Amino acid sequence: MRGVAAPDDDEDALVARIRAGERAAFTDVVKRHRDAVQRLVRGYVTSDAAAEDLTQQTFLSALRAIDTFRGEARLGTWLHRIAVNTALNFARDEKRARSVSIEEVELITNALGTGRMAAREAKRKLGAAVAELPSKQRIVVELRLVHELSFKAIAEIAECSEESARANFQHGVKRLRERILG
Repeated sequence: MRGVAAPDDDEDALVARIRAGERAAFTDVVKRHRDAVQRLVRGYVTSDAAAEDLTQQTFLSALRAIDTFRGEARLGTWLHRIAVNTALNFARDEKRARSVSIEEVELITNALGTGRMAAREAKRKLGAAVAELPSKQRIVVELRLVHELSFKAIAEIAECSEESARANFQHGVKRLRERILG
């Protein structure tokens, strides 16, 4: 008797169908991962329109590179890595400052042990401090605190070891504390 297909088996089948040219399979992937990808790239841009563009670019890049997907990571992790690269390239190319939402500020301030920051100046200072972190630290801090990913998932997305992800997180949080607390 056949059991229910595991999510990884289902993803493997979707990838195989996409490689075979089946458009509906790609539509399924987009439906499954669109919201998570859009939330991720939204953290790097200042408008919903830019986030939508980056989301589309992410899926276009994924479709073009589907033959390079080795299946060593989950499909969602691979898409997150493409999304982060797309967003970083956009931010670098456009030299746009990243705004940090109030929800992100609260998550980060709670993790830093600084409590709820009510003052607008304190929130602005935190947003500026996050934006000034070195790119690897910023990615790791945001993926951990804002998107609540595990260090294992972060390591896959950031293409580093779990230990490196943890170290970048610790260094990033330390820099934020120094910058904010002073």
